Amino acid sequence: MTKSHSNLEPTSANSHTYGTLGLAVRPGSSFLIAHSVARAKWRLWRWQQRRVCKMVAVDDDLDRRLGRLGELADDGDILLLGCDLADADRQEDAERCFRKAADLGSEIAWFNLGNTLRKLGRDTDAVAAYEQAIAGGEADAYLNLAQICEERGDLAGAAIVYRQGFDAGDDGCGVSLAFLLRDQGERSEAMRFVGLSTQRGDRMAAAVQGCWQWIETQDPGLEQALRDGADVYPSARASLAALLLQAGRASEAQSVLEEGTRLGETESFLPLGNFYADQLGDAALTEEMYRRGIEAGDAHSHHNLAILLLERDELDEALNHLRFAVAAGDQLAARTLRELPEEA
Repeated sequence: MTKSHSNLEPTSANSHTYGTLGLAVRPGSSFLIAHSVARAKWRLWRWQQRRVCKMVAVDDDLDRRLGRLGELADDGDILLLGCDLADADRQEDAERCFRKAADLGSEIAWFNLGNTLRKLGRDTDAVAAYEQAIAGGEADAYLNLAQICEERGDLAGAAIVYRQGFDAGDDGCGVSLAFLLRDQGERSEAMRFVGLSTQRGDRMAAAVQGCWQWIETQDPGLEQALRDGADVYPSARASLAALLLQAGRASEAQSVLEEGTRLGETESFLPLGNFYADQLGDAALTEEMYRRGIEAGDAHSHHNLAILLLERDELDEALNHLRFAVAAGDQLAARTLRELPEEA
């Protein structure tokens, strides 16, 4: 099979070419996956960790404490109990606590109530709770409210709420808005928002900005920015390796990617597999990295593993991996599957 896809142009606003890495028909690091993973981390539902009362030793007897809920009059004590119950995945009990704290005037309680309702699958009620939190000045609620809008397909509404949250001082909203805009092809506006968040000192935004600049410019002067962002945004590590490899510093690129795999970063497995293939010619290590990438959740690793298997005439397993990749939306895998001989 002709390996003609190593220099593919990005297939979406989220794609990233990593350089020519011979064996792999997909450029070494798919930014589609890099973005989705990092974004998921950024979009984790914020659980309000601020305590309005002093921290106390965690009491394992939650039932005993819950039994005294009617006696509690301090919203801080009630919030603490609600958080402990939520951490124990006792969401219905946590809801009782947060509602009581909200009735006592706690804006944080409305925010935590929204999170609990979200975990219970009651999105409409969660929206109302977040709106109450925002009305009370709890700016963290903008991010979670916008994410519900986005998950419901209301992208315009999500963008409005993200902007409101950013204006209220939440840099997380700025980064999330940037991803949303980039997904919609508004790259300049997306870059503007990560730039604004970077100016505020947000490390995630700075790391994302460095990655996007690398995609557009391949500027070796971005090395320090990518190094600075590697620990907060795994795509920055993969992009740093691309920069080093392009500069002829292969051993450094290898070390960077191996560190990423040691940390379990999904973004590093596929490019490290490609590195082992092209730079070392080690088929066993290449296969291991692709398989580990699959285990880590990188659907594109299915595709590169399939190519490796096709070269060994292991057709059945190769087809299975291609189908997994296609089901996950991998356009290159779909193209590869179409190009296989009909007898396959």
